[in-house]
Amino acid sequence: MVSLMSLWIPILLSAVIVFVASSIMHMTLGYHKNDMGKIPKEDEAVAALRPLNIPPGDYFMPYADSMKAMKDPAFLDKMKAGPVAFFTVLPSAPLSMGPSLVQWFLYCVVVSIISAYVAGHALKPGAHYLEVFRFVGCVSFTGYALAHFQNSIWGKRNWGTTLKFVFDGLVFGLLTAGTFGWLWPH
Repeated sequence: MVSLMSLWIPILLSAVIVFVASSIMHMTLGYHKNDMGKIPKEDEAVAALRPLNIPPGDYFMPYADSMKAMKDPAFLDKMKAGPVAFFTVLPSAPLSMGPSLVQWFLYCVVVSIISAYVAGHALKPGAHYLEVFRFVGCVSFTGYALAHFQNSIWGKRNWGTTLKFVFDGLVFGLLTAGTFGWLWPH
């Protein structure tokens, strides 16, 4: 067994590497630029929604508050007529990336800590690079990628967008695994 404290360098370094890699992937490679689309007549849609003063949160429309309500003919008519949408309303303010970047870095640290915990309990000091890579890679890929499938299954997100995020998770998992394999205690 390898203690979590003896893995603090690969934990932090892998989080930094993933953070930098994700920045490069999102800012320079550009394959995520079409993940979200512009709705038709955006100005008119925004002008129609603004007076509703919708508070920040997650919404579904049309909304039914029970299984029974989902069978109501009036609800079914609304579903057929459309639009049907899942959407998130953000606070009305200029976008600030700072808080999201801090949360993303902390998430990277958490994925690395969980990966270290599993590998540290499964492997001994001096474990072969590929053994460390296998354990850490599997756990970190799970942390970075698998939950995205739920967005397409339940939230109807475009499968292409989901697969791009899963690809990102694979890259992040491989980077995390490589870092741990390189810095595993002997």
